[in-house]
This record gives sequence, structure tokens and C-alpha cells, in this order.
Amino acid sequence: MADFKIIGIRDHKEYLEIAIDYLSDKWGIDRKIYNDCLSNSVITENPLPRWYLMLKGKAVIGCSGLITNDFISRQDLYPWLCALFVEERERGRKLGAKLIEHVKAEAADSGYKKIYLSTNLEGYYEKYGWKKIAIGYHPWGAESTIFESETALNSDKV
Repeated sequence: MADFKIIGIRDHKEYLEIAIDYLSDKWGIDRKIYNDCLSNSVITENPLPRWYLMLKGKAVIGCSGLITNDFISRQDLYPWLCALFVEERERGRKLGAKLIEHVKAEAADSGYKKIYLSTNLEGYYEKYGWKKIAIGYHPWGAESTIFESETALNSDKV
């Protein structure tokens, strides 16, 4: 049996402040940005964004998100896997893959056939079947590789 579980912040609002602090800390982004994003994500009627924490007991050991755009020029593509992170001490057990599969399943449940991500990390996502499809441009001038993955086989949804 797995020693972790993945929870959605929308369904577990009691983790909202913990998620805001965790994401802000792990990604080095001002807390007010994650506070605004996550606080509104739990009350919107829209299907996105969605945010997830991976827990081991009561300890947070990872996170991920499913969003409409990851600060990238390709506004025509969505949804996006974002903020994938697993604590260093927990790495090597394919927990990142579990978070990816969870987000892909959530996207499929919302009717999406494909999911995207932007990164400059080489070799990791390809191991899990992601395909490079383009280069995207960030508002601050940087470029990132855009990857695409199927969410579910034989899906007849969007």
C-alpha cells in the first residue's frame, strides 16, 4: 500500500494556507501570488485551476497544479501541468510520476484529451511519454520547451 496520498485543495480547503506556503517556498514566488491564485481557485465555478498536495502522513512531500496557462505564449494550448515538485528526500520512488498521472486523470475527468507543460528540464518528462512539440516564450523574455501528453487512451471527450 502507498505511504502517500494526493489531495485536491478545492476538496480539502483546510489545506489552503499550507498549500500557499508550500508552493511559495518551493518555487520562490511571492506568497501573495499563490495566495491570490489558490484562494480564488477554491471558490471559482470554473474547472481550472486545480492545485494538489502529496502527503505522507500529515507532512507535505510534493505538489502540482493544473492551470489554464503557465506564463507562456501559447494561449491556444491548455490545460497545463505546473508546479510539479517532490521533496528531495522522497525522490527516486517515482512520486513525481504519481503526481503527473493524478493531474492527467483529473484533466481527463474534466474532458481534456491532452495536457501540456513548459520546462527546460531535459529527459525527465520524456521518460513518461511526453513529446516535445514547440518552443514557447515567457513575458520576461525566456524560452521554454513545450511538451504534450495524452490524458487517457481512447478518450472521446474534448
